[in-house]
Amino acid sequence: MEHRQIFVVSAVLTAFLAGGGAYAQDKAAQQAEVKSKAQQTLEDFYQADPTIKEAVTKAPGYAVFTTYGLSFGVGGAGGKGIAHDSKSKKDTYMSIAQASAGLQIGASDTRYLFVFNDSKSLTEFINRGWDASASAGAGAGTKKEDANVKAGAIAFTGGHAYVLTKTGLQAGVALGGSKVWKDKDLN
Repeated sequence: MEHRQIFVVSAVLTAFLAGGGAYAQDKAAQQAEVKSKAQQTLEDFYQADPTIKEAVTKAPGYAVFTTYGLSFGVGGAGGKGIAHDSKSKKDTYMSIAQASAGLQIGASDTRYLFVFNDSKSLTEFINRGWDASASAGAGAGTKKEDANVKAGAIAFTGGHAYVLTKTGLQAGVALGGSKVWKDKDLN
């Protein structure tokens, strides 16, 4: 029975992420869509906590992502975003994926913002990616006004990280990991 549940959850998650992302076939259109979502995500962070705007403005760079995910025992999420170099004004298109297992159930729309302390940290993030594991958590937000920002909710060396739960419900206890990398198809 448990193997059947894992298979069903995996199939639903794959269909959700493939259909939910619905990126245009054209590279320029995909880039425009990612950039638009990244800008909207920044605005969402600024609205939820106005002090973040000043931190982003003063930083040598930032990275912003939107993820969509499902979980039922096992879970996963994925999304795209950009890393922005404030000095050169260059955007690098990035991808993010997450996996988890434990006592959990739900669906979520979560945004991540990494604000870098220095150019070296930004460059390493872009070129080497970012890896985190052994995280645990729960969050909820069923309406737009339920959005909340958590600072320091994820481990990150070289700056400050923020998490914004937009919609959905994610509850339980799980161990999981996240991976960020440069999107070769969009750069």
